[in-house]
Amino acid sequence: MKQEGEDLDGLVRKRIRGLRAVLGWSLDDLAARCYLSPSTLSRIETGHRRIGLDQLTVIARALGTTLDQLVESVSDDDVVIRPRHDAKRGVTTWSLSRDPSITVAKMRITRPAPASAAELKVHPGKDWIIILSGVLVLMLGERRILVEPGQGAEFSTMIPHGFGAYDGPVEVIGIFDPDGRRTHLRPGR
Repeated sequence: MKQEGEDLDGLVRKRIRGLRAVLGWSLDDLAARCYLSPSTLSRIETGHRRIGLDQLTVIARALGTTLDQLVESVSDDDVVIRPRHDAKRGVTTWSLSRDPSITVAKMRITRPAPASAAELKVHPGKDWIIILSGVLVLMLGERRILVEPGQGAEFSTMIPHGFGAYDGPVEVIGIFDPDGRRTHLRPGR
């Protein structure tokens, strides 16, 4: 049985060969772009030569990918979205994007909206949500807005705000900028 490192090594070699093939490049084409000889690339792809980090970096750049993408895990974690439940806040979150600059998440909200204006939060950023099912109570300053399935809302988070479920759970898709992500999606806040 191969060790995990050997499996990763083989996977990286397959990814290099696969990306090269998808781009329609010969060994000579890739070699010219990464300043390695075609024979060196051939031995790297077939496993007859160890891949140095310096070689892997230039190969990744030439293929228009990143080093991280070439060596990323083969587990299901890059595909399967597992929910995070915050019982205190009554929110279950499924992050739908791995882009750190913006967060797209499906949320299931079970707790009611804040009862008083003192519970509303303010932070830099903007939030955008669309309701999938249920009814969301959006507290926005002095306003109490009911947002129904198929409707959406966009607002500046510099306005005191909070939200919750109205008469049963509500499921939403939200897009949060980095500031909104820190406030809305981190457990315990």
